[in-house]
Amino acid sequence: MTGTLYGLGVGPGDPELVTLKALRLLRSVPVLAYPAPDVGDSFARSIVAPHLPGGQTEIAVRVPMRVDPAPAQAVYDAAAVEISGHLDAGRDVAVLCEGDPFFYGSFMYLFDRLAERHRVEVVPGVSSLTACAAATGLPLAARNDVLTVLPAPLPEGELRPRLQAAEAVAIMKLGRHFKKISQLLEETGLYDDARYVERASLGHQRVLTLAEVDPESVPYFSMILAHRRGAAWR
Repeated sequence: MTGTLYGLGVGPGDPELVTLKALRLLRSVPVLAYPAPDVGDSFARSIVAPHLPGGQTEIAVRVPMRVDPAPAQAVYDAAAVEISGHLDAGRDVAVLCEGDPFFYGSFMYLFDRLAERHRVEVVPGVSSLTACAAATGLPLAARNDVLTVLPAPLPEGELRPRLQAAEAVAIMKLGRHFKKISQLLEETGLYDDARYVERASLGHQRVLTLAEVDPESVPYFSMILAHRRGAAWR
């Protein structure tokens, strides 16, 4: 009997935002896999560390953060082979994913490689999008609003028309792209009421107006939320 592959959404960072289902699986599976940087600790693992029982086999999937996707694809290929070996031996494997596995989640790349051969169950998690909205105290959208989610690395030529048409917008993966995004929000009339959220749900979370942000210190785990009416309930 083969094992089951679980894609576990572990939330945006606060260990208390791990769902009850994810918690049960975390404590029961014999094998854990999780994304990690080239060097250093895994953020996904750090989220669930307080919940782990110990004694599990762990697989760190060290994904290089590069523009060129080829090195990362090779890493996922190798990880899929290693995980498949455990599944074929009858061992369940839980793959941790920050936020939700299918909302810009790294788990999708392993799902693509393993779902045809193995039983897979995806466990949704609290996404960074909803965590950031909670941090600001401002609803994302209301009534018939269209919520637009944009990755900040997109070129200006693609971002500008989408922002011009946006009613409610969330801009992810800011990092070094903050200056570009800030300027575009000014041009499209969304700047004044926009809110910047950094490391949502963690102890060092910050919520700022765009004017308060130091563009040189913006991390990858940050987001801007804005609404054309200023607030969704208006």
